[in-house]
Amino acid sequence: MSKEVLGFVGLGIMGLPMARNLLKSGYQVVAYNRTKSNVLALEEEGATSAKTPKEIAEKCGTIITMVTDSPDVEEVVLGPNGIIEGIRKDAVLIDMSTISPSVTRSIESKLKGKGANMLDAPVSGGSWGAIEGTLSIMVGGDKAVFERCQPIFEAMGKNIVHTGAIGMGQTTKLVNQILVAGTMNAVAEALVYAAAAGANLETTIEAVKGGAAGSWQLQNLGPRIIDGDFAPGFMVKLQQKDLRLILEGARELQLSLPVTALISQFFASLQAAGEGYEGTQALVKVHERLAGITARKQ
Repeated sequence: MSKEVLGFVGLGIMGLPMARNLLKSGYQVVAYNRTKSNVLALEEEGATSAKTPKEIAEKCGTIITMVTDSPDVEEVVLGPNGIIEGIRKDAVLIDMSTISPSVTRSIESKLKGKGANMLDAPVSGGSWGAIEGTLSIMVGGDKAVFERCQPIFEAMGKNIVHTGAIGMGQTTKLVNQILVAGTMNAVAEALVYAAAAGANLETTIEAVKGGAAGSWQLQNLGPRIIDGDFAPGFMVKLQQKDLRLILEGARELQLSLPVTALISQFFASLQAAGEGYEGTQALVKVHERLAGITARKQ
């Protein structure tokens, strides 16, 4: 028996491989993307296309959005020819973008007025996790709706956790990004220190990655740093967007996050240098410039 037809809006560096994994799992996919070449690539693998997000909502009982920022989600959901104009009663919007928790709750209240449901389900794992179908997925929203959509999540990820009410998926993702950015900064500083002290960088990573200092960033991005490989799994500009969301949320909570604020300035330095489209491991360049040391294999 064939699985349900899913709508998918946003076929970027994360969305395209996620949609591919849905196709591989037997779902039919109706896709929309502003860049048409990505839609054409997915059509060659069995998807069909729609001209607008509204058309997707008219055809599909479950719609996934995976776009860049809060205004982008608002545009494809609430804007002209948006999802809300075609959404069915009891349909589900799964927003897998990383956006503001308060914007998420605002969108959900408008969809509820149409009799529709929403889950916020941001992801972690980078483009590698999206390709391999091993993403961590943090889901906020009604528990029964989450359970209904569990097989869809399982086609794209491995660590799938219901985190609470609507907006808590986004909140949890921002917690994730505080940890990711802080750890990436620590890896960058550590490798610059090692280079300055004359340590063998490959040996250093091998020695420390299995102990208390081990992390995903060290194991996966540390070798890329010393190879001079700054191709993005997750772009600097997107990490900076997430840090902006964190700091905006901190202001709402009257909360001080001094280290996160400093790391945001480091990422801003990369963007100012025209390096916003590189991977987050490019953070090492900021520390190299400050130290006058290059942390690369000799």
